[in-house]
Amino acid sequence: MPPNSYVSTPAYDSYDVVIIGGAMMGAATAWFLTEQADFDGRILVIDRDPTYEKCSTGHTNSCIRQQFSSALNVRISQFGADFIQNLRQYMGGDARVPHLKIQNYGYMYLADTDAGADALRASHKVQIAEGAETRLLTPDQIAAEYPFYALDDIKLGSINTKDEGYWDYMAVFDWWRRSARERGVEFLAGEVVAINHAGGKVDSVTLGSGTRIACGQLVNASGPRAARTAAMAGIQLPVEPRKRYTWTFSAAQPLDRELPLTVDPSGVHVRQDSKDTYMAGAHSHIDPAVDPDDFEMDHSIWQDHVWPAIATRIPQFEAIKVLREWAGHYAMNTLDHNAITGPHPELTNFLFLNGFSGHGLQQAPAMGRGTAEWLVHGSYRTLDLTPFHFDRIAAGEPYIETAII
Repeated sequence: MPPNSYVSTPAYDSYDVVIIGGAMMGAATAWFLTEQADFDGRILVIDRDPTYEKCSTGHTNSCIRQQFSSALNVRISQFGADFIQNLRQYMGGDARVPHLKIQNYGYMYLADTDAGADALRASHKVQIAEGAETRLLTPDQIAAEYPFYALDDIKLGSINTKDEGYWDYMAVFDWWRRSARERGVEFLAGEVVAINHAGGKVDSVTLGSGTRIACGQLVNASGPRAARTAAMAGIQLPVEPRKRYTWTFSAAQPLDRELPLTVDPSGVHVRQDSKDTYMAGAHSHIDPAVDPDDFEMDHSIWQDHVWPAIATRIPQFEAIKVLREWAGHYAMNTLDHNAITGPHPELTNFLFLNGFSGHGLQQAPAMGRGTAEWLVHGSYRTLDLTPFHFDRIAAGEPYIETAII
């Protein structure tokens, strides 16, 4: 959807639901609201950057996995995989909607310590119980299937090649926005500068233009800017922009088979990109919070950390050529690296959809659907997302997920 499909002034002065942030989460919530038979209210999505040049969605590596340590996160990604691969069906059989598939090269987690191997075994039990097809592999078994790895230090691997890998996020994103607009959702280019509230309720937002828009319910879907949005309502939110770096490269000696998204013990991950190229990702060892407008590359990370790590793990990558590089942001929940959802306990019509810590793209279908259900019914009708509610943030009680990349 091109930027000019955004309006610069709202059609109404009041909306039933206002969503701050029109990237993946905001678009998902808006579209799933239109799927709710019990809802026929006005929906306004406000985005400060309709080009999406400075949002997490626009800098994603676009992958999905079921290898999580919590059953709920596994189920969330399973619905995501089903939604992606049945997009046309979910959109009412619209012949314009493409058929999508996940490129199932899988994720390969490698453990080089006994503790790391035990963590893979524990997560494997959870995943298998939820119907995932994750396999634990000894170093010899890994070598038999993927002979290009150097495995002298590896104790155990974990891989799942069903519904794990790359997918076309832009097709889903585009169709959520296009379909939502055709169903009457309004997308507004503008920046919210104030959230006005009284008596335990948000009553309106104010734009930088000075326009004041009344709302029945407000959703914070502003990605790495989530804490700034919450602060306008007097709420402290432990979400920080953390920089994540990506490189695509070619190899002088390409591998003879697809490379799974390999999660190396060094913290570097690398995967197949196209038929003849690969993609690597990493972050700095310090990993500080950054400004949400900071997308500057740190070239030393590639030279000093990433290239040595992948060349050590995959010796054929000793001679490679970087083709493209960029920096993006995780919206990092510093309490437990999990989503923050649901209503604020005191400002009860202020809803969170924040802190996905790198999992947002793959979780967007389930999270958008769940948020829409809560907005309409005050409860969940499909997956119960209450473990992710803001209450745990206020109480300082983390919901643990160990499989963080």
